[in-house]
Amino acid sequence: MIHYPLDNLLPVDSDGFYGSFGGAYVPEKLLPIIRELEEAFRRYIADPAFQTEYDRLLHEYVGRPTPLYFSSSLSNQYGTKIFLKREDLNHTGAHKINNAIGQALLAVRMGKKKIIAETGAGQHGVATATVAALLGLECEIFMGAEDVRRQHPNVMRMEMLGAKVISVDSGSATLSNAVDAALAAWAANPDETFYLIGSAVGPHPYPEIVSRFQSVISHEIRLQLKELTGRENPDCIIACIGGGSNASGAFYHFLEKPEVRLIAVEAGGHGIESRETAASISAGKPAILHGSKTMVLTCPDGKPAEAYSISSGLDYPGVGPLIACLAQQNRAEIIVADDNEALAAAYNLARRDGIIPALESSHALAALDKTKFRPDDIVVISLSGRGDKDMDTFLSYPPCREDA
Repeated sequence: MIHYPLDNLLPVDSDGFYGSFGGAYVPEKLLPIIRELEEAFRRYIADPAFQTEYDRLLHEYVGRPTPLYFSSSLSNQYGTKIFLKREDLNHTGAHKINNAIGQALLAVRMGKKKIIAETGAGQHGVATATVAALLGLECEIFMGAEDVRRQHPNVMRMEMLGAKVISVDSGSATLSNAVDAALAAWAANPDETFYLIGSAVGPHPYPEIVSRFQSVISHEIRLQLKELTGRENPDCIIACIGGGSNASGAFYHFLEKPEVRLIAVEAGGHGIESRETAASISAGKPAILHGSKTMVLTCPDGKPAEAYSISSGLDYPGVGPLIACLAQQNRAEIIVADDNEALAAAYNLARRDGIIPALESSHALAALDKTKFRPDDIVVISLSGRGDKDMDTFLSYPPCREDA
């Protein structure tokens, strides 16, 4: 069984800032709750009993370690050495379970009886409902009405697991609106409720908590690359970004390794000039969103704009402060992949390797057509989730069916 050290390797200060991004911009009522959460987090991750239970559940329940798969077909196609980090093979089908288990264990130790969460593509909602059932906690999941429609199979999974799914009709009825509703519910009852945020966003310490629980991904990559290639560090890591949880986890142990290229792929939607996009770094500006200063898509009046992506998990108008900082400092390269490019990349992987990726992960795969590599480069792509939930979208896209 692998031990997952939860050391803090993040460029974050005591106030929760990553460079000029981050912080905790919350109502006065929530400040004591935020402090309580941070104190509990730091206390329990240093507790050997907590670490042992976390390691055990990742191994016995989630099924970690996930494979690091060498794709000979993609490697031949792109003239380099491409590995896929198979987070799609986790229990519940995505990386989200890594963080959900960690935060749920915190909730139990803090004496909370009820968990609330937001979800877009439904994978975080399913992961949260799963751990709530496992640990005997009440669970409510806020989900935009449009995402309820697009991701109905995941809604049924959440309900079967015993969670109450609350459809949010405001705004574009997608992920950002679900976050708004979840934050409001948490503010109304913070003493008894634990807000289990699914991405590396929100007020400090949430971006740090999520990144550290997701760091199991890069920890495994190092161990597996050493075994497979004789070296711990790849030449390049590629991950999609919405809020940034899978990217934070995949990048984590390579943040201070400048020889490792970090490539983060934004959801371009219909194009960054169309305003129907979720590319918050490429098309946004610094602003406050959901308790954190970060890069945000904004309207002319300065308020957050409605984001759009074919991927429910990426149509968020902001990004986590860690990724915003990495982009600002040129530590991470930012690439934009639009809907059509992501769909084409998904069909390419399905037809070449027999793996159907989530639409979120498909954006990371699309970066292969936009990046130059050397023949001996070792490239790792975070395959953050599987595509079962997206089948209706895939099958309603005739151009990809005809051209693949």
